[in-house]
Amino acid sequence: MAPVLDPAWQNPYAPASVERHDNQQAVRQFALRRKIPQAIIVGVIVLALIVGVVAVPWLPAVGVVVALVYAWDLRRSLLKFEKSGESLGAVMIDQFKTSGTSKDRQRLVTVLDRLVATFGVDGVSAFIVDDPGYNAALVANGSGLSLFVTDALMRDFELIELEGVVAHCLARHRLGLLNREGAASVGSLKDASRRILAGPGNAYRADEVAAAAIRYPLGLAGALYKCAHQAVPPASFFASSAFAKCRWIWFDIWSDRAERDIGDLDDVELRARALEEW
Repeated sequence: MAPVLDPAWQNPYAPASVERHDNQQAVRQFALRRKIPQAIIVGVIVLALIVGVVAVPWLPAVGVVVALVYAWDLRRSLLKFEKSGESLGAVMIDQFKTSGTSKDRQRLVTVLDRLVATFGVDGVSAFIVDDPGYNAALVANGSGLSLFVTDALMRDFELIELEGVVAHCLARHRLGLLNREGAASVGSLKDASRRILAGPGNAYRADEVAAAAIRYPLGLAGALYKCAHQAVPPASFFASSAFAKCRWIWFDIWSDRAERDIGDLDDVELRARALEEW
């Protein structure tokens, strides 16, 4: 039989434009949902002012002004929330102490330079930070991006494992996840709300995209297993209460978890097992 080409077929391991668009819109949709109770109250007030035209002729004009002022304030607050994670890179530069040998920095830059073209990413600055825990994160930093990798990871991970970690971070950018993860890591939100905004299971999805791009899932699986088997030292940032707020930007989201949870798609051991089955 002659092969039949399906023009609608899409590679399931490549980020679809719809998927990327949905992730990019997630921050605004989340902020809008939080504003619904307030919007209902304002809407009731505006309606009451408008229908009060029989009693007081100028009340409808007041209602229109209230509606316009609220619409302007709503748009301003939505834009502020959407951009809330854009300065996360600068915050992290101030929070962590840089580290790593010149050899480590050269190794990281070499891996990064090789992968940015594959993922269609530009303007990435790399930093090795001082921490005894294994982790890495790619975050927005103004108009560019900043990649943070701990010196413990650089010291103990094989080159192919480092490549898997960096590819995973770049895959998050290709999936349009950085804004929603960044917004989930700042501001005053409950832990459950942060998880909803960041998107449960998105780390698993980024693993798929990364492994398909580098064509060696076992390298990424090895990195995940090393994270799963490490007991994070108490002195590590990833064992602190501050980590709970910004966990969603990191490669190992649950590095402070005492026991692995293979029912959680974001758990490093579950992610490693899935990659081994490819």
